[in-house]
Amino acid sequence: MEKANCKVCVTGGAGFVGSSLVKKLLEKGYTVHATLTDVGDLSKAELLKSLPGADTRLVLFQANMYQPEEFEQAIQGCTCVFHVANPLYHIGGTSQTIIEVSVSAMKSIVMSCLKSGSVRRLIYTATVSAASPLKEDGSGFKDLMDETCWTSLNLKYPYFHEDYVESKTITEKEFLRYCSDAKTSGKLEMVSLASGVIAGDTILPYAPATVGVNFVAENLGYGELASPPIQQNKLLTCGESFQSYGEVVSAHYGTSNGIFQTLITMEPEEKE
Repeated sequence: MEKANCKVCVTGGAGFVGSSLVKKLLEKGYTVHATLTDVGDLSKAELLKSLPGADTRLVLFQANMYQPEEFEQAIQGCTCVFHVANPLYHIGGTSQTIIEVSVSAMKSIVMSCLKSGSVRRLIYTATVSAASPLKEDGSGFKDLMDETCWTSLNLKYPYFHEDYVESKTITEKEFLRYCSDAKTSGKLEMVSLASGVIAGDTILPYAPATVGVNFVAENLGYGELASPPIQQNKLLTCGESFQSYGEVVSAHYGTSNGIFQTLITMEPEEKE
């Protein structure tokens, strides 16, 4: 993907991953279309506008996942789309569940990419919580774990926000179905990147809800669950090279607490 005159779209541009992705894309010379739920929220909009290169190469769009058609304008003219936005909790005043919202937004974004005539690649930020080696009834583990091992939605998961897990699992299943159709037609390259523990530097002055939960993870016992770490640069790799397929292999998965302690060692001033 050439950078000169190349436009890319990042949904959820004000989030932990989204904002860092916007920053890195601007640093690499791309023109970025970033979506925010409310562009009138100056605490988020002005933060993105303050990034180097934002004055000439950043365009903010208002797009709410509860109104998925709003993403179409941000996608127009882009070569690559990073779909990072995802609802974490149900918003009052609407009858839609976060599962319905997540799936509906994903479908709308796929359709907008196909309709645009310019988008060549769509990257969906998935999660490892959608995959599990457990059998459907929870009676034991499967002999092998591969792409067919989905998290059973019939079981209870005490360490996870169940609505979030269910929405991400169902959404990724639908995304991969579209991916298969798109591969057959050759109109759009689609990538699903399953993220584990996401940590690192941030431009945000606060901890988003998706990250803040890790601060209480140790008391819940969740901090000792192992998970493959994902670098934010892997999102860029997915956008710039399709040859990244299958490249992430780990012989040992760290825990949330272990990764946190490593980061503290690397950046001791952040411990305060």
